[in-house]
Amino acid sequence: MTEPSKPQTAEHAETPAEDDAQPSTGAPTGDARPAADAQPTPDDESTRGGEGPAAEDGSEESAAHAGPGGEPATVDVVTVADAQDRTSAESLTPLTALTTASAAVAVPPVPTQPPGQRDEQERATATAAWLAEHPLVTAGPAPAAPEDPAPGFVPTGSQDEAAEPEQPAQVSERRARAEGPELAASLTSDRLVARSAAPPASGWRRWLYYATLGSVNVGDSDAVRLQRALERRIAVRLGDETRYVPILSRKGGVGKTTVTTLLGMALADLREDRVIAMDANPDRGTLSDRNPGRATHTARQLVKDRFEVNSFTQLSTYTAREGSRLDVLASDSDPMVAHAFNDADYRAVTDILGRYYSIVLTDSGTGMVHSVMQGTLEKADAVVLVSGGSVDEARLASETLSWLEAHGRDDLVQKAIVVVNMSAGDGTRVNVDEIEDHFRTRVRDVVRIPHDRHLAEGSQVDFAKLRPATREAAVELAALVVERLAAA
Repeated sequence: MTEPSKPQTAEHAETPAEDDAQPSTGAPTGDARPAADAQPTPDDESTRGGEGPAAEDGSEESAAHAGPGGEPATVDVVTVADAQDRTSAESLTPLTALTTASAAVAVPPVPTQPPGQRDEQERATATAAWLAEHPLVTAGPAPAAPEDPAPGFVPTGSQDEAAEPEQPAQVSERRARAEGPELAASLTSDRLVARSAAPPASGWRRWLYYATLGSVNVGDSDAVRLQRALERRIAVRLGDETRYVPILSRKGGVGKTTVTTLLGMALADLREDRVIAMDANPDRGTLSDRNPGRATHTARQLVKDRFEVNSFTQLSTYTAREGSRLDVLASDSDPMVAHAFNDADYRAVTDILGRYYSIVLTDSGTGMVHSVMQGTLEKADAVVLVSGGSVDEARLASETLSWLEAHGRDDLVQKAIVVVNMSAGDGTRVNVDEIEDHFRTRVRDVVRIPHDRHLAEGSQVDFAKLRPATREAAVELAALVVERLAAA
């Protein structure tokens, strides 16, 4: 009966796998085998450095394994294969971990190329392959691609900037404009001075404003606002060229001169430029009689002196202005004059007036076939057709439109404004609304001048003495005329 062998240690377990028959030098394992099964070879002895069996050397180790009665003890020999089979998983776990850790340390890191060099090599390879397929194409030197910075590369001095970003300087938005800094002309009172709303024009609204010392301002009424809108339309600029507006009528006595005076006063009072009304009646005209002021010269005398007039100061001696901003150039009232005002005279006068005035109103005569009418219509930018409130006056005014269309002036008909003048009186039984409806089928705008006792007198016109309805009609007519001139 043999003693159980001691467990094999880790030191003796590390034996090469190819020596399957080599006896173990450590303590015998718990599995005993006969000694005859293990036959050591000479290589084993030489490998162990001359160490033989325990019985031949007679060492202390042999005595230690002797059995009772001095009999030699039986030695268990375990092969490497048996030891590997008998080794538990617990004993291999630390060896495996040790081997993995040592292998990880022993393998050196494989150097990698920077991304820029890899991209350059890939492009060079692709270019070479394409040139191999296209041998006729001569490839020039490829432009050098910008190298990508290596991962984690930070330029010198960027750590501080990344840690503390620099604050941009405070720059005014107006100074950084593309059009540059503002000019001194932009500093206007409208921009810099706070303005309070203007008090109402009239009525209880104005009384409330002053009763509350300006603390309550409800503003103007809708009628006042509409009136101011018309005034702004009249004051619009018309450009650098002079505009000519003839007032036409095929019948005398319909109030053509009265309409010319009202229109001229409304334009002159609400516009900043110069406006003049010219009496171009071939016979005796009454334009100067309806306007305040007296002129010492006439249109015929201006024709004679046209080469001597070189300034507005000289021209003002031929016109009349008194109580109004409207200048008036009267016709010749001398009964001894035998020659009528003709087309050449009209062109000569209008050429002089065109140098100093923005709008020239022409009070034309009743003859549409007169020579002066030819120049009047050729220079016209818009026309105002005057009709009375009677049947024959309305019919003649409508025939005037037909005459213009027959003579190729459809453009003037499209821009024409018809004025139904009822200033002398409206006590007739004629339906004026039907007259207006008829003209609206031929033109776009129709204006009615209501009855006004001041106009019915036939004397000089004072714009301030007119009825409010009459002044509103005159302002509306002026706004329509300016619209036509602005579109011309």
